[in-house]
Amino acid sequence: MPRIAVIGAGFGGLCMGIRLRQAGIDSFTILEKADRLGGTWRDNTYPGAACDSPAFAYCYSFEQKTDWSRKWSPQPEILGYMEHCARKYGLLPHIRFGTEIAGARFDPAAGVWRLRTAAGDTIEAEVVVSAVGQLNRPYTPALPGLEQFRGIALHSARWRHDVDLAGKRVAVIGNAASAIQFIPQIAPQVKRLLVFQRSANWMIPKNDRVYGEDEKRRFARFPLLARLYRWWLWLTYESRFPVFRQEPLMSRALARVAERSMREQVADPALQRALLPDYPIGGKRILISDDYYQALCRENVEVVTAPIERLTEGGIVTADGRTTPVDVVIFATGFETTSFLVPMRIEGLQGRVLEEVWKGGAEAYLGVAVAGFPSFFMLYGPNTNLGHNSIIFMLECQVSYVMSCLRALRERDLAWLDVRPEAMREYNARLQAVLARSVWARTERSWYKRADGRITNNWCGTTVAYWWRTRRLVLAHYHQQARASQAEAAVARVA
Repeated sequence: MPRIAVIGAGFGGLCMGIRLRQAGIDSFTILEKADRLGGTWRDNTYPGAACDSPAFAYCYSFEQKTDWSRKWSPQPEILGYMEHCARKYGLLPHIRFGTEIAGARFDPAAGVWRLRTAAGDTIEAEVVVSAVGQLNRPYTPALPGLEQFRGIALHSARWRHDVDLAGKRVAVIGNAASAIQFIPQIAPQVKRLLVFQRSANWMIPKNDRVYGEDEKRRFARFPLLARLYRWWLWLTYESRFPVFRQEPLMSRALARVAERSMREQVADPALQRALLPDYPIGGKRILISDDYYQALCRENVEVVTAPIERLTEGGIVTADGRTTPVDVVIFATGFETTSFLVPMRIEGLQGRVLEEVWKGGAEAYLGVAVAGFPSFFMLYGPNTNLGHNSIIFMLECQVSYVMSCLRALRERDLAWLDVRPEAMREYNARLQAVLARSVWARTERSWYKRADGRITNNWCGTTVAYWWRTRRLVLAHYHQQARASQAEAAVARVA
């Protein structure tokens, strides 16, 4: 079996390792840059951090957790679940912590990838699986004057627990998925909280609740009940996909639910106007919360819609000429999502650099393979993100597909597989044609797309459609390179 290097020990990397172990394959190493596994759920420790997919659907299908504390699982519980999976399936001996990959170069003569670590070491592998995902590099906008600000500035994905916010004047820049979770937590502590909002978000009630002990016991005693509940959650969220295809009846109905919920919780007409989005529902991620609007209605909280012009030593100046003194600036501005594997330098056949290949926008075949980069696979790669369901489903589909590729390499004694350029072009042409008719195409700016409008992050269909596409490997879509010994033998027979 080939040597396999898996980059990243988040949900994708752990799933890949577990499936390899279950297949009896031990020739793999999971390379993790940090000193602990968990990926996004290790890094994001801000107050109130929790998943926005239901807990029972946000775990592996083959390792169903039945004792979740709440319907929407908090960050420590998710991280604990991941550590449990790593221990149970014997992954810890395979994880090499403190190993950041700076680049990888394919050697076609040897049929190996040579990975270069940030420390300067070289690791060889016949197969590389990138599991770094899309949400791992925090984005901080280059605001004028930021370097002059004398207060404390931090990003929500790199929360500083040593900073006491009590009695402080705090500015939060951003109002999306992370902000709506930590703002209700810090609002009661701070003296003054300014929420700088570039655009409003569609938000529906979370309806979170605690799972009772009786429920936990029933789920544990009757695994089928837990599985049926999981599939019911999946089906409920899958049924909302027509919103992203701009189905008018469902879109209007969901928008009415969101607007009614906001107006019931916010009495101030001016604030209501500021919180009503000006783009179609689904164009950006639909957020969920039970306490965000209430937090905005506190006397010490203000929503600021004027654009930020610059920072000063002690405050923020907005385009309307107002200067507001602040002690702490918290960036809730998300991640650098569309550049994908940067800053790693990935070199494939003929010295092609992946970053250059993707200069017009990242794309891949099934979001997993890129032409010219043999036996290099991605989990949570281009156009595999979802706006309506759990990403764990997609990761399991991708891992299953990569396992099919590994079986083909072994059974056919191949040196490598390389997806054909024409197969990748045809796949992405169809995908982009469907995306052009989606609600995401009607939204000017979102983390799903590049500045030029190309949608690089989201899958264009349902999770069922993606499962159907990845359920089996079509070898005709790949160049199959025989091992040197096979090629030499063929030449000898002809001679």
